[in-house]
Amino acid sequence: MIQLFNYIDRVSPIHKLTGASKLACMLFWVLAAMITFDTRYLILLTIAALILFKVSKIKVSDVKVILIFSLVFLVMNNLLIYLFSPEHGVSIYDTRTELFHIIGRYSITAQQLLYHANVILKYTATIPVVILFISTTQPSEFAASLNRIGVSYKVSYSVSLALRYIPDVLDEFHTISLAQQARGVELSGKESLVKRLKGATAILLPLILSSMERIEVVSNAMELRCFGKERKRTWYRERKFTGFDYTTIALGFVLIGISIALQFINGGRYWNPF
Repeated sequence: MIQLFNYIDRVSPIHKLTGASKLACMLFWVLAAMITFDTRYLILLTIAALILFKVSKIKVSDVKVILIFSLVFLVMNNLLIYLFSPEHGVSIYDTRTELFHIIGRYSITAQQLLYHANVILKYTATIPVVILFISTTQPSEFAASLNRIGVSYKVSYSVSLALRYIPDVLDEFHTISLAQQARGVELSGKESLVKRLKGATAILLPLILSSMERIEVVSNAMELRCFGKERKRTWYRERKFTGFDYTTIALGFVLIGISIALQFINGGRYWNPF
């Protein structure tokens, strides 16, 4: 099975937390990292995120697909930032320390490097936490968590179904792709892009039809069980809070508090060592 948005069953303290407390802590954690550009604080958040990843017993190989996607997005983001605004760091820190000149308006400055380092740290501080939440929370418990913080149970259940069936759709795509290649449809890099796109259409149609059939089966099952008739519903996977859950939520508030305090200490979002 393709490991993407999958629940990975392990025995760890993070798996024992309720979905609601993990959701709250994740949101606070991401918000705290997004608010500040204090390099020191972002480094601490990154180290803490990596420690939590280790504690969860989730292996890198279990989530390598989403990690590769995140890495590609990170590289592209930094590249585009530099291409369109090579002096953005200089304007932020109000100083300019040129290390060496490339060509035209493109130079490598210490201020720009620090800004890019902060962008990278924001990703490394948040991506492991988001992956942990997805990988250690069952879809049904995630839906219960959303409903517990005030989201409509219909919306919550829709999100749960999406997370539950994304891996199935990916596996179906892989199976159909192998079947089409066995019939002579070339999808490898040996063929031109146009031929590969034409070959992809031979996969999309069966995939759409199988997905529609899956949707119809689920819809009929929900309708037979009178889903949506009542204003509220109970959740099989919902769990009561423990002291560990309240401590986790409190940790999220502390992270937000530190991030806000740094705004006053640094005189803004950016820590300026120059």
